Amino acid sequence: MQSERLLYRRFLKSDYKDLFEYLSIAEVVKYEPYDTLSLKQCVDEAKSRADSQNYWAVILKDEGKMIGNIFFKRKEPLKFATYELGYIFNRRYWGQGYATEASRRIISYGFEQLSAHRIIANCNQENERSWRLMERLGMRREQAAKKDIFFRYDDEMRPLWQDSYQYALLAGEYFAAKGKDISDA
Repeated sequence: MQSERLLYRRFLKSDYKDLFEYLSIAEVVKYEPYDTLSLKQCVDEAKSRADSQNYWAVILKDEGKMIGNIFFKRKEPLKFATYELGYIFNRRYWGQGYATEASRRIISYGFEQLSAHRIIANCNQENERSWRLMERLGMRREQAAKKDIFFRYDDEMRPLWQDSYQYALLAGEYFAAKGKDISDA
């Protein structure tokens, strides 16, 4: 799969070096459910992602370099045809539209090839870059939840609760924005 500047493929075990370039940076993983990863952990993570159908490596066409990844997973129960979108990119490539381009392509894939009914994405309310991206993608904020999730504990093993946003896009909204009636899809 591809878009104007990017290629999308499943992970390879050999992607661990590019993965380490961004998952080892605290600023990049600040809102992720894990801390920075070591090179050894990235070797294991690349293997795990290579065995999963939920991750797409995002590759620069001109350089063949992996600059980030997209998480795209069908949610349970399957009968509701809802997919969850997530993304994380190498800090060196922020602010150049790559996350927007990649997310748009995966959303298109979800609605046009997988017949998704709904695509959702979640983020920490403090992660303005993420929720602004969701808005650029045409997603609408559906939920603003207070202290609904935690990934870490304080020194006394108390959860460090976070506030989150949930955004969503329906197939009908996606196709209407493209000037196409959903019954034509």
